Amino acid sequence: MRTLDLKTARAFAPLLEPARYKGAHGGRGSGKSHFFAEMLLEDCLYEPGASGGEGMRAVCIREVQKDLSQSSKALLESKLSSLALGEADGFKVYKDVITTPGDGLIIFKGMNDYTADSVKSLEGFKRAWWEEAQTATQRSLKLLRPTLRAPGSQLWFGWNPRFAADPIEKLLRGPELPTDCIVVQANWRDNPWFTPELEQERQDCLRLDPDNYDHIWEGGYETVNEGAYYAKQLIDAKAQGRIGVVAPDPLMTLRAFVDIGGTGMNADSFAMWVVQFVGVQVRVVDYYEAQGQPMATHAQWLRDRGYTPERLQIWLPHDGEKGDTVFSVTPKSALESLGYSVTVVPNQGKGAAMKRVEAARRLFPSIWFNEATTGAGRAALGWYHEKRDEKRNVGLGPAHDWASHGADAFGLMCCVWEPPRAMAPLPVPQTGIV
Repeated sequence: MRTLDLKTARAFAPLLEPARYKGAHGGRGSGKSHFFAEMLLEDCLYEPGASGGEGMRAVCIREVQKDLSQSSKALLESKLSSLALGEADGFKVYKDVITTPGDGLIIFKGMNDYTADSVKSLEGFKRAWWEEAQTATQRSLKLLRPTLRAPGSQLWFGWNPRFAADPIEKLLRGPELPTDCIVVQANWRDNPWFTPELEQERQDCLRLDPDNYDHIWEGGYETVNEGAYYAKQLIDAKAQGRIGVVAPDPLMTLRAFVDIGGTGMNADSFAMWVVQFVGVQVRVVDYYEAQGQPMATHAQWLRDRGYTPERLQIWLPHDGEKGDTVFSVTPKSALESLGYSVTVVPNQGKGAAMKRVEAARRLFPSIWFNEATTGAGRAALGWYHEKRDEKRNVGLGPAHDWASHGADAFGLMCCVWEPPRAMAPLPVPQTGIV
């Protein structure tokens, strides 16, 4: 039997171990697709084994695949050529499929073409490799996962993150992962074979299209093409190592800055950033957001995270003392009844939203984010953008959408922050670069 000498980038090494679910997310130039293609051909070569058992059956998937030009077939053909794998090894390329040793088979499908009945044709397959998995729908994932159930079967996913709410993000980067799951992040810097041509493209993107650089090359969530208020600031924070492991100082006060939502299905979201002001640094240690939940739910989250009244002070926007049909008491009095110290920030008047934006832009170079607990909040900051009148080509101020609640709470924090009095320079917090 042929033995392949495959070189694997360090970032992908964990995926060489057996696992039911394998995922790799990141930006352009990381080599995700090349890694999965080589691993698939290697599995197909070795699956029959010395005993000549039944060959590997695998499916290469995209959510939508109108023709084979949109599939992984061309990449697999290229890998067969570069690895000198051919008919003598049991591989043969046809128009629509690739046959593999031991009468195995690789097919190429769009998941949106399957129905609950037709997807049963995949029951005996051992590998499913899903490319561009950021477009996977919840329906398609629900169809595929229980269908691919042959002994030793595996599901592989490669994707460039788009939105935190995408089904693949919830499945493989959410708080609860499937059993037997390995997920890695890989970007251009993790690719030992990153070419000069790709480096030129990366540098051009950073210079000419900074709003989209983080999404395209660093695997960050997608932001709007125009008018994103904090796109450049988030890129700089990542490049400077200010997004990583930032733990709270147990001797320093914790502060929560809130944008108030309400209860009911159509209520705005309740968003909250938990931070520490440590000299000239702002250390963002946590983020929380919920929609349509009572104040008791938000307070329970604080307790579950250890943010007790003895450790945490809370700042509310100007409507924190407003009672209405949503609350039987005001948000301020509800939190005070639980023992929290609460400060209501006065109304900033006309142009308050842009005052928060400008305050955040000024403070951003001093802000450090704990990567593991602030992802949803940073996604909101990356999306927060200007609404425009296209006919007159004029800005109309911040758009009010899913991202505005987290961004408003963040802006409130930046408006409250004040520079410390003269003091000695502070040590840089220990942080891991993402």
